Amino acid sequence: MIATSLVALLSAALIHLHHLQVPVVTGQDVAVAQVIVPNGASPEWKVSVIGLPKEALENYYVENGLLYVHIKDEPIKDLSRTFLLMVRASGFQIEETGIKEHRLARRVRSEGDAGVAAYRIPGLVTTKSGTLVACYDIRHNSSFDLQEDIDIGVSRSTDGGRTWGPMIVAMDMGEWGGKSQGENGIGDPCILVDEVTGDLLLFATWAHGTKPGVHEWFAAGSGFEPETTPQLMMSRSKDDGLTWSEPVSITKQVKQEDWNFTFQGPGRGITMSNGVLVVPFQHQGPEPDRTPAAGIMYSWDHGETWHVHNAAKQNTTESQVVELEPGVLMLNMRDNAKTGRAVYVTKDMGITWRKHISDGRLIEPVCMASLIAVPSKQNSLWKDILLFSNPADKKERKNITIQMSLDGGATWTRRLLLDEGIGWGYSCLTMIDRETVGILYESSQAHITFQAVKLTDIK
Repeated sequence: MIATSLVALLSAALIHLHHLQVPVVTGQDVAVAQVIVPNGASPEWKVSVIGLPKEALENYYVENGLLYVHIKDEPIKDLSRTFLLMVRASGFQIEETGIKEHRLARRVRSEGDAGVAAYRIPGLVTTKSGTLVACYDIRHNSSFDLQEDIDIGVSRSTDGGRTWGPMIVAMDMGEWGGKSQGENGIGDPCILVDEVTGDLLLFATWAHGTKPGVHEWFAAGSGFEPETTPQLMMSRSKDDGLTWSEPVSITKQVKQEDWNFTFQGPGRGITMSNGVLVVPFQHQGPEPDRTPAAGIMYSWDHGETWHVHNAAKQNTTESQVVELEPGVLMLNMRDNAKTGRAVYVTKDMGITWRKHISDGRLIEPVCMASLIAVPSKQNSLWKDILLFSNPADKKERKNITIQMSLDGGATWTRRLLLDEGIGWGYSCLTMIDRETVGILYESSQAHITFQAVKLTDIK
C-alpha cells in the first residue's frame, strides 16, 4: 500500500532536471523543452531555478507544445555558472528526461532592438583597462549582407559582461556621394587592441553605389576608388570604445588593382609580442575566376600604414590569426572546399606559408570561427593554450562549441558545447580575466549573445 501511494505521488509530480547545454538568454522568453500533453489531460506545472536567485525567474509558460522561461535581464554575479531548471509537472510529460543543465548567457542585441531588423558578425576584445568592447553589424532592413543599409555598432561592458551599455554607432557612411543609406552600407567588423598604446582599431568594409539587395560579393569590381570597388575602412578609439574617429580608407595600402574585393577578418586582430598589429585579411581575386584567398595585413607603426604579402591558401575567406610563439603566426581559415578549417603558419609575416599539422581537422559547415592564444602567464591553468569556437558540425550551423588545445593546435582535446540550436553561427572570443573566457556569438536564441565560461568548464 505504501509503495503504491509513493508511485502515485511520483506520477502526480514528475520532476525533470534539465541539463541541456543551450544557454538560457536573459531578457527574453526562451523555449527550453518540448511538452507532451495527453488528450484530456489538465496539465499543471511549477518551474523553479537552482543556482540563481529565485527572483531571477520572471516568468514561465507552455505554448504550442513548448515550455518557455524568462530570466530577468539584470546583473547576476557570475555569468559563467550553470544553473538547473526544476520542473514539477502533472498531466503532461517533458520530452527529455534526466539532468539537463543550462548555462546563463546575455542577449546583447537581437531582432527589433532599436527598430533594427538584424544584428550580425560579432567581434570582441578586452581593453587594457578590462572593458569588454563588442562590435557587430547593425542591419537596419533585413539580415542581407552588403549591399544594404548597414552600420557598425559597438556595445561596452565594464563588469565582465554582466551588463552592457547602450549601443554606440561607430561607423555610418550616411549618404556619402549623394547616394542613399542603402547604397552606403558598411559591415563585417574586425576589432583589435593595440596593447602598446591602448588604442582600439576598428575595421569594416564600405560598399558605395551598388543597389540595395545586390550581393556585393558578386557586384564588386577592380580598381581603388569607392565607385568601383569596396573600401577597407579603419576607425580609432582612444577611450575604450566610447567615441570613434571618422573612418579612413586604407584600401590603396593593401589592395592590388585587379582584385575585386578586399576586406578584413571579420572578428578580431592581435598585437604581436613585438608590438606589431596584425589583422586577418581576405581578398577576392581577378576575373574571370574571382577566387578568394585569406592572409594577413600588418602594421609596424600602430596602424598608420599597412602591408600585405601573400595569401596562405586559395579558396579561403574569413580567418583569425594568433601568435604561437614570438614571430610565428597561425592563420585559421574558413575553407570553401568543405574539408574542415584550413590552418597555415608563417614565420615571415606572410611572405611564405606552410600547412599546419591540424589543417582540415577542425570540422565546420563553412562558417566564420574564432581563435585566440592565451600564454601561460595570462591564464589560471598556467599553460600555453589556444581557444577555438565555431559551429562544430559538418553540415549545419549548430552546436556552437569552445575547444581548447594544449599543444599549439596539434590536437583539440577539451571542449564545451554551448548551443545545440541552429543559428548564423559566427563567434568571437576574448579573455575576461585569468580564469574566464568570454564569447560573443550568433546564437539560436538571440542575434548577438554573450556568455562567460570558466576555463575549467572546458573539459
